[in-house]
Amino acid sequence: MAESVESRMPSVVIAAFEGWNDAADAATGVIRHLASTYPTELQYRLDSEEYYDFQATRPRVELIDNEPQISWPATEVSLCHLPHRDALLISGPEPNMHWRSYCTSLVSAIRSAEPEIVIVLGAMLTDSPHSRPLPVNASSSHGGLTTELGIAPSDYEGPVGIVGVLADACDRVGLTCVTLWASVPHYVATPPSPKATLSLLTRVEDLVDEALDPGEIPELAQAWERGVNELASNDPDVAEYISDLEEQQDAEELPDTTGDTLAAEFQRYLRRRNL
Repeated sequence: MAESVESRMPSVVIAAFEGWNDAADAATGVIRHLASTYPTELQYRLDSEEYYDFQATRPRVELIDNEPQISWPATEVSLCHLPHRDALLISGPEPNMHWRSYCTSLVSAIRSAEPEIVIVLGAMLTDSPHSRPLPVNASSSHGGLTTELGIAPSDYEGPVGIVGVLADACDRVGLTCVTLWASVPHYVATPPSPKATLSLLTRVEDLVDEALDPGEIPELAQAWERGVNELASNDPDVAEYISDLEEQQDAEELPDTTGDTLAAEFQRYLRRRNL
């Protein structure tokens, strides 16, 4: 692990990982957006030799100043200066080996930052229709958050990726941790999915209670949706399938969630007035 540079103490940690946890690159898209929108400095990289199988997660050749250079898979920890706070950003491919020691290293770095909250992002393929708001499922084992923010404790049983393992490691040492999973329509799984990235960014904004500049993501999300609409219009079977999904999701919308939705939208409006 490289030596950390001098920095201010971040109040929030946001993590996302490429691979199984990152359908259509929607989760890591949030990290890339924040790092490119706000001043961000790399703090250190986790040694890739210890955690990655290079036959499964291969290095890449990149042209830098017209010279080929090999870029090795690694997990990067960066400090991002948001308008009113600092955020520690963690991103990289899901490791292939030594997950427990990997999470121990990350949790050590997270604990040294003493954050108010740790937000771990993921994205999964679902049967959500692209033409409706893409749901984001939030879960936490922190009792205060489940009550204050209306976040349900996770009742999932089944295989987990590094998102779940890191969240569990944070919980075990007493860190306040929330996982956010965006739903990506399975019939348009090719990255990018700007609409899913925007859904995650909006929920991150709610959790940190700070307006975050969405940049071009809303326009890209609209263009993405128009593109899918055009493709669907050329295939009656796909159009019918999407229509069925829309009817199903509309029927499942609960009337008693309307007030919560309007309140959340109003809070976002107040945050964004001075953005």
